[in-house]
Amino acid sequence: MAALLEKGAILRERYEIVHLAGQGGMGAVYQANDRRLDGRVCAVKEILPELLTGLTNSDQPLDQTIEQFYQEASILARLDHPNLPKVSDYFSENGREYLVMDFVLGRDLQDILLESKQHAIPLTESQVLQWAIQLLDALEYLHGQQPPVLHRDIKPANIKVTPQGRVKLVDFGLVKILQPDDTRTVTVVQGRGTAAYTPLEQYGGDTGHTDVRTDIYGVGATLYHLLAGLPPKDAKERFLQPGSLTPLREICPTLSARTERAIFQALAMHPSERPKDIREVRRLLFGTTGSLGDAPALTPRLSWREVMRQNRLLIGATAVLILIATLLSLLEPPIAGILIGGFHFGGL
Repeated sequence: MAALLEKGAILRERYEIVHLAGQGGMGAVYQANDRRLDGRVCAVKEILPELLTGLTNSDQPLDQTIEQFYQEASILARLDHPNLPKVSDYFSENGREYLVMDFVLGRDLQDILLESKQHAIPLTESQVLQWAIQLLDALEYLHGQQPPVLHRDIKPANIKVTPQGRVKLVDFGLVKILQPDDTRTVTVVQGRGTAAYTPLEQYGGDTGHTDVRTDIYGVGATLYHLLAGLPPKDAKERFLQPGSLTPLREICPTLSARTERAIFQALAMHPSERPKDIREVRRLLFGTTGSLGDAPALTPRLSWREVMRQNRLLIGATAVLILIATLLSLLEPPIAGILIGGFHFGGL
């Protein structure tokens, strides 16, 4: 395990390390201050050199691999989208490679999901789909690049929500750039993602073919987790036990049939059975409008408890009227007559 950078360390005579923001098998991410731009906070992703040796060919010299990394990092630096952190710099120092990008304030969806479970308040379909709209925007932009850019590690922990409610797809640790001739892919940093969100074809690393449908699987697994409160069975287990993926509406009965159907198509085991692109995912989730405005498709099946809760005032008023009518019917006719509008209709 490589030594972590200490607080106060300076990289490239510019980036001052504040603290460790995250750590994993791909390296470490630090929060840092940009000393050239007063007040700017950034995220510095440290990539260990031994991870770079598996980029495309283990026999490739390290200096060529690092040069290739620079070429691919330069593609990331050209990306500019409101739902992606901006990559602003990349460099080598002390035998390690670094990516510098915007530091995204806010909480990731994994933390939000854990909080909702702790308070026994499930995330609503409407809220999850609002996040999905922004996530799909980011992925459609990435996949639309020339050459296309894959994320390959879509999961709740890699999706942040800023205090303003904007979704940011973070952690470019597993990004792949699809080459125009489609004969190979090169990886900015080698990795295989997280099991529950990773399709079967990605387990082959760079020997397996991955394309935009790999990210689509990650989207489906992420939405499943947010709505069900637990991640889906991983692809290997589903391959060995067909039919082991629990239907979403068994877990969340109020979920619309359209949303469940779209998520299950995204989670198809074979890439050819998944939506072919993000635009198709959007259509399956939202219809032709591509937004939550497609109300009929998003009307959930309500339980009796939910119906009672939403109409409690009307039900209460009806109960009061029934009670008054019942009391009046039990009174003597002359008295009842006096009570109704001050007129006496009985005792003739």
